[in-house]
Amino acid sequence: MSDRIKRLAPSILAGNHANLADSLQIAESDGREWIHLDIMDGHFVPNLSFGPQTVADLRSHSSIFFDVHLMLEQPDRYIDPFIKAGADLISIHLEPDYDHSAALSKIRQAGIKNGIVINPDTPINGLIPLLDQVDLVLFMTVFPGFGGQKFIHEVLSKTEEISEIRKKQNLNFLIEVDGGVGPDHVKPCLDSGVDVLVAGTAYYKLDRFERKQFAEVVEKS
Repeated sequence: MSDRIKRLAPSILAGNHANLADSLQIAESDGREWIHLDIMDGHFVPNLSFGPQTVADLRSHSSIFFDVHLMLEQPDRYIDPFIKAGADLISIHLEPDYDHSAALSKIRQAGIKNGIVINPDTPINGLIPLLDQVDLVLFMTVFPGFGGQKFIHEVLSKTEEISEIRKKQNLNFLIEVDGGVGPDHVKPCLDSGVDVLVAGTAYYKLDRFERKQFAEVVEKS
């Protein structure tokens, strides 16, 4: 993935679920170029969010980059519906047992970007053989399922290590963090090699001026 611009990606999970299109418009009118969509199945994580129809309906309202994160027990079974729904990038978790390489290839073959994700307590070992096959590596900085959790700083040692591998192997994937991210976390994240910061609760609770300040700290670094 050649675009290594630093980005703040609002997580629509923290938006107004009675009017997600309005939450999408807030991010777009603020000048954000990515929106993060968390898809949860109630099995892999202890919560439910929304499915491909919601993503497709949102797609009809916007051309913003859809960063779709599948927090599913069997993500390989749901790649096609989210491609058809308009995802620009689909990230899948390392933890479930399926053919990760085949699933990543399927996403790329559809002409969109792919990503691999690990939870805070998952070692990076399983990521390493996949790094030359991905456009993005996403590190969860909370245990996934619910918004508003506290950022787990220890995860940044992993982002830093993967950033060093990226440099040594001359790879160009993006590094993303998601979970509990607020303005206070921008510098340590960027210093640890992170390119994309997903912010949900911390983003949508701010007023427009504060949201702009938050994004500028990330995107003008």
